[in-house]
Amino acid sequence: MKTIQFSKNRKGSAEFMYKIDKTDLAIISLLMEDGRMPSAEIARRAGNLSERVARYRIARLIHEGVIKVSAIASPQAVGFTVVADVLLEVESDSILDVARKMAELECVSYVACSIGETDVSVQIVAHDTVEVYHLVTEVIGKVPGVRKTTTSIVPLVLKDIYQWHIPALSCINDTGDK
Repeated sequence: MKTIQFSKNRKGSAEFMYKIDKTDLAIISLLMEDGRMPSAEIARRAGNLSERVARYRIARLIHEGVIKVSAIASPQAVGFTVVADVLLEVESDSILDVARKMAELECVSYVACSIGETDVSVQIVAHDTVEVYHLVTEVIGKVPGVRKTTTSIVPLVLKDIYQWHIPALSCINDTGDK
């Protein structure tokens, strides 16, 4: 039941967009609950599937790049209890270089280039606010091309990227339509 939709990627070349159905969505939700859940359990809980079909669908979802099954480290569990968002204003010809440099830092959990008031968004994890201050002023702020940093301590995260679910409305039904 693979429906192919033709689209363009950022570079303008053609690529295929994978369309999931309700069974795929159920499998993805179960794997998000427990990435090590056995295929037999997934088949039972997803409803009316054989273990073989569940294994096939999981392999296909992975192969198509729809999901990735991996361990998610918890910074808080190992003492990195402070999270901070750092917004960077960067020289226009250095944005990508600065973003790549940020991605190399072990204390950085997220890096993205932005459009708007800031050029690069970074999330860092640290043991305490003194460490955040040091990272921002002595490491991040001194990277060539960084003009300004704006830091916000994040006291509470209600939803993280690994908790995002594919909206049910984006699934195709048994006839191939949304």
